[in-house]
Amino acid sequence: MSQVLRGKTAIVGIGSAGIGEAHGYSAMELLGQASMKAIADAGLALSDIDAVFSATSSHAFPTLSVCEYLGIKPKFVDGTNVGGSSFELHLLQATLALEAGLCDAALICYGSNQRTAGGKLVSMSEPQWHETPYQPRHPITAYALAASRHMHQYGTSREHLAEVAVAARGWANLNPEAFARGPLSIDDVLAARMVSDPLSKADCCLVTDGGGACVMVRAERARDLPKAPIYFLGAAGAQWHRSIVAMPDLTVTAASESGPRAMQMAGVQHSDIDLVMVYDAFTINTILFLEDLGFCPKGEGGRFVQGGRIAPGGELAVNTNGGGLSCVHPGMYGMFLIIEAVTQLRRQAGERQLKKADVALLHGNGGTLSSQVTALLGTQNVL
Repeated sequence: MSQVLRGKTAIVGIGSAGIGEAHGYSAMELLGQASMKAIADAGLALSDIDAVFSATSSHAFPTLSVCEYLGIKPKFVDGTNVGGSSFELHLLQATLALEAGLCDAALICYGSNQRTAGGKLVSMSEPQWHETPYQPRHPITAYALAASRHMHQYGTSREHLAEVAVAARGWANLNPEAFARGPLSIDDVLAARMVSDPLSKADCCLVTDGGGACVMVRAERARDLPKAPIYFLGAAGAQWHRSIVAMPDLTVTAASESGPRAMQMAGVQHSDIDLVMVYDAFTINTILFLEDLGFCPKGEGGRFVQGGRIAPGGELAVNTNGGGLSCVHPGMYGMFLIIEAVTQLRRQAGERQLKKADVALLHGNGGTLSSQVTALLGTQNVL
């Protein structure tokens, strides 16, 4: 994989809005608030934005709706929607557009009022015809299948899954913006109401509101803007199925393909990575992705996370904002992986700030373990 794109673009602004509950605001209003914050954070004006990348769970034509709402007449747009991983893919697509000279300042944005508008963990995608007769509860039934298979094949336990939820809560307790804070023990997770065996309520992501956005420009321009640029190092996507019943192996995701390709483009090894942000819609996700991204052997993910290894003070910093399990999950979570990674790499994470934060790996997930996109970001120190 060529490293030609490494360090060519940078994130220069981030913004979020309505994290948790935002009564009285539409999805588009939250997207707009986050976008204006990101543009201001970049030291730019709305009139500087000439490209928009967006996917939402409530707009059929997201870039048309977003550009109209913000009053932008863009040179370039991309509304690719591959689920919650869309925004990691947009980092790559924005980099390609910027490097090709098709635009000069790209806005990547998302907004949802899922909690106050609906309040349930529901899939907004169309039902899969071959699943419908079995009346699954989307999307949790699919993830429960993957968890069950991993348990059967590798001896993974509910206690292992619970370690993921407890670690996420540990990080959330250091993050004043996290929606779910307070004590959470392994026993609490095991005692929580079962939703889809073996996943309890505490194994499931939050249902929140929230908007998020970031601004990307070419590296040479980034150096003249107010905030320390966070550089794009590499990214890759992979997808092997749409419906969970078509997944080739319930214990292996396409992250095993996207991860190595992204890391090769970025020119980094596992030992270089200071922060891992993975899309933890359910506790099984974190275990699967740590395996597939090469942080531990296949089947060892449950044992790998034991003993607080991914919690604050552990060996590997994972989901330092509290993740989708305890910080924020407004339908599509991928945008918030980017925001936390930039916050950490800028050294602006307050009480949860990592001592060393120069390279972050972000891994987005879409559908039912369907779309996998890995991206790497870094500071000036690693260029």
